[in-house]
Order: sequence, then structure tokens, then C-alpha cells
Amino acid sequence: MAAVGKNSGTLGGEKRSTERGRGPQSGDAFFWLPDAVETMQDHQNLPIDIQTSKLLDWLVDRRHCNLKWQGQVRTVREKIAVAIRDMPENEEIKRLLAGSYIHYFHCLRIVEILRGTEASTKNIFGRYSSQRMKDWQEIVSLYEKDNTYLVELASLLVRNISYEIPSLKKQISKCQQLQQEHSRKEEEYQLAAAEMRERFYSSCKQYGIMGDDVRRELLALVKDFPSQLDKIGAGARGLSEAIDLYQACVQFVCESSTEQVVPLLRHMQARGNTTIYEWRRGVEPTSVERPEMEEAKESVEPEAIDWGDFGAESASVPEMVDYGISVEEPSEEIDWGISLESNAQENGTTSLDEGDKSVAATAQIVVLDAGSEVPEGIARGPDALSLLETPETRNQFIDELMELEIFLSQRIVEMSEEADILSVSQFQLAPPILQDQTKEKLEAMVAALQDLVGRMTSLRMQHLFMILASPRYVDRVTELLRQKLKQADLLLLKKDLMIQKRQEALEEQAALEPKLDLLMQKTKELQKLIEADVSKRYSGRPVNLMGASL
Repeated sequence: MAAVGKNSGTLGGEKRSTERGRGPQSGDAFFWLPDAVETMQDHQNLPIDIQTSKLLDWLVDRRHCNLKWQGQVRTVREKIAVAIRDMPENEEIKRLLAGSYIHYFHCLRIVEILRGTEASTKNIFGRYSSQRMKDWQEIVSLYEKDNTYLVELASLLVRNISYEIPSLKKQISKCQQLQQEHSRKEEEYQLAAAEMRERFYSSCKQYGIMGDDVRRELLALVKDFPSQLDKIGAGARGLSEAIDLYQACVQFVCESSTEQVVPLLRHMQARGNTTIYEWRRGVEPTSVERPEMEEAKESVEPEAIDWGDFGAESASVPEMVDYGISVEEPSEEIDWGISLESNAQENGTTSLDEGDKSVAATAQIVVLDAGSEVPEGIARGPDALSLLETPETRNQFIDELMELEIFLSQRIVEMSEEADILSVSQFQLAPPILQDQTKEKLEAMVAALQDLVGRMTSLRMQHLFMILASPRYVDRVTELLRQKLKQADLLLLKKDLMIQKRQEALEEQAALEPKLDLLMQKTKELQKLIEADVSKRYSGRPVNLMGASL
């Protein structure tokens, strides 16, 4: 578009030198006809620059259009709505009427087409008897009255440039922004799901399982757990020299103390991971009856629970329930034992005799001491568990290992320091086992002790000990690990949702872009038509609509 020059027209219009300036007079001394012609030619070449946003005001101010043009346009639109109901079969007319706003130039083209299709209705006076032609000719005449078509085209141009095109561009920009946001969230959900699955497999690795069937694998670990503890107990057999060194040092420093150091560790060094029965009594049991784990409760499914038929069996409950309150033979009615003395007085009977009391006392003792009265040589119940399976002895074993490790570490520090006269003279009377030790041997002993402590206090062993102490812990661990998998699956579902939304935004953008291109094309055509029409009204001077860059 042409720039606004020094001599170009402004919003108010073109330069009218002949109207406002003094015209040439015959009496002027310096009047030359060639100069006047040149001035008129320059005036014809001056462009008319009109701001698009004020185009309607410009047309009304210069009396090109009526101030009440909106009512005239409404009348024309009503005529067009009636005329398009009766149109001939023509492909070009269909294209003109399909999905576009019908304006004045469309009507002119329709009239040209009707002149061919309605030629048979033309009379000798050049008029048409066809109602179609009459309707569209009337529409054209209404458009040309007061230049209504020009102001309608201007309103369409302003609306497209100010509202329609920016709105479509904003929608397309929003679709692109949504696509970027959904792509970013898709990557985040993918990474989060991968991280959650990695955490799941990392936790499974800590437990020492694969993660295919968490519950079954954990129970299999518990079944194999005693053999793992036996291996750790076997590792204590190589600690004899460290134990003897510690015992000798204690006896030397404490002046022949008879107290044995690390007794449990000494027992495991000699016999391994024995049962509690052997640790307490000093003899190996002839038979070991280990307590069964509560696996049945853990494997019960909700569907397998039989709640019974409360209504059908309510009448038979009193005959079946035995609360064990009375030691008498059961009767047909329940004896709640609320007031035995009153019942005895009312019935004229006495309470339990001495013989019955002795029998009841004997039965009570059998129940309470059933766990302790075990045949000789049989390890049953808690005594059948190994030393490392029982929490008390296991903690004592770890404490003694750390006690022995601290002693050896202190001896290494003492041997690393420069020996003074006092320490040399003090250990001259020490046993040979204390004098013959080297720093390298002590470090090897400490490494063996640290390995045993690490194996006993590892995270995997802690979880296994908790499972061994409470079988319900298996369910908690299983549920915890399954929650991680569920979270990973949920994140993958969210990722799929982001993919779907991104695809929807892409499809919406693909649907809006052709509409925008078509609207911009129509707007450019309107701009050219308006510029050409205004130019005709000013003797062909160039007209530029400013602010309508598309």
C-alpha cells in the first residue's frame, strides 16, 4: 500500500485545491496553461488513504451513503432471503449461494446468469416477465439506491478485520498452545510412570523378588528364610580367633576374670544357628516341631467368607454356644454365671464339691502349662525356632557382633599410634595371643564382622524379619507395591488422555485454518472491490485502505 505522503489525502479525504484555492484568472500576469495542466495531473495521481476502522464514518461524512443505511440493508436482506428460495439449477449459482455472505456483486453475477437462463421470458421492450429476474433486478436497484451496497461491503470488511479474523487466529493460537501443553504433560506423565515402575522394581529388588507375583514371591522368601539364617550362622564359625582375643584381653585387663564374653556368639561359633531349645538346655533335641505360619488367613479371598444364615440358625444358637463359664455338664439353657450362689440357694443344691474343684483346678493348670509340659527331647513352639529367628536372641547376636567389632577397631587404633613406654611395659606380661596380633589380622577380623552385621541389618533382612514376626505384613507390603503399579498405570492413562486431547486440538486447528484462509481471501476481495468503487467516484484516483494488512 502506498505510504501517506506529504501531498497525499488524509482520513478526511483528498486534497481539493480547485475548491478551496483561488482559481486561475485571466488577469493574472503569471498564468501559464501548461502549469495548470501539470498541477491537475499531479492532483489526479495523489492517493486517497482511508483508515479501515473509520471507513463507515468516512463514507457517511462525504455523503456517499445515507445515515440510516442499516434499515435499507435489512430490507435488502429480506428480499434476498425470499429470492433464493426459487433459483434455477445452475452450478455457478450454487457456488455463489453456498456458505458465503451474498452481497451486491454476487447479485450482479446472479442477474448476469439469469439473463441466460431466463432469456425466453424477455419481451420486445427488453424486459423480463420472469419473477426471478424481477426479484433480483429489484434487489440490485435497492442496493444501488443511496450506495447501500458500498456501506454494506464496508461494514463486512470492518467486521472481518476487527472481529472475525482475529477471533479465528486466537482460536488457532489457543489450539497450538493446547497441543504444546498436552505434549509437555504427555512427556511428564510418561516419565513419571517410568519412574514409578522403576521405584516398584527397585523395591522388589530390595525385597529380593522379581515382582511378577509379589505375595507368592514374598511367601517363598519366608519359606527359604531359615536356610539363609543358617548360612549367616555358619559365617560365625570363623570368629573363634577374634572371640579368643577378646576373652584374653578381658581376662588380662580385669585380672583373670572368669566371665565369658559374647556367650551367644561363642555358642553360634561352635554349633551354628541352633534352636532355642539347644541354646537353653545345652543338648540337641531329638525332634523339632516348628510352629506353622498363618498362611491360611492371608490366602482367604473375600468371596470365600461364609457369614452364615443369621435368620435360619438364630433359633439353634443357644444349644450350640458353650462359653465355658460353668464346669458343669452343659444343659439345654445357657448358664451365664452371673449369680451362682443365688441360683444354688434357690435350687436347693450346693456348689461344686471339693472333688470337682480339684478336677477343675487340674484342668486349668493343664491349659495354662500345656506349652511347657513337652516330652523330653522335643523342641516345640518357640523353643523350636532358631536363634536368629527369635527377636531376643537375634538382637543379642547383633549386639555381640558390634561389641566385638568395636573392640577390634579400638585395638587397631591403639596399634596404629606410636607405642609409648607405658603401653609397651603394660603388654610385656600379656598372653601371647595379644602380643602376636598384627594390624592386618585385626582388619581382616573386623571386615568379617562387618560383613555379618551388614547381612543381618540389611533392608531386605529387616523386611523378612517383619514378615516372619507378622504374616499380615505380607499383605501390607503387597498392597504397597501394587499401589505403585496402580499409580504407574494411572499415569499411563493420563498420558493417553493427553494424546487424545492433543489430537482433538490438532483436528480443531485443521478445521479452523481453511476457514481462516477462506475468510482472508474473501476479505481481500472486499478490500479490492471497495477501493475500486471509491476510486471511480474520484476520477480514478488511487485509494488505499490503511490498517487492513492481511
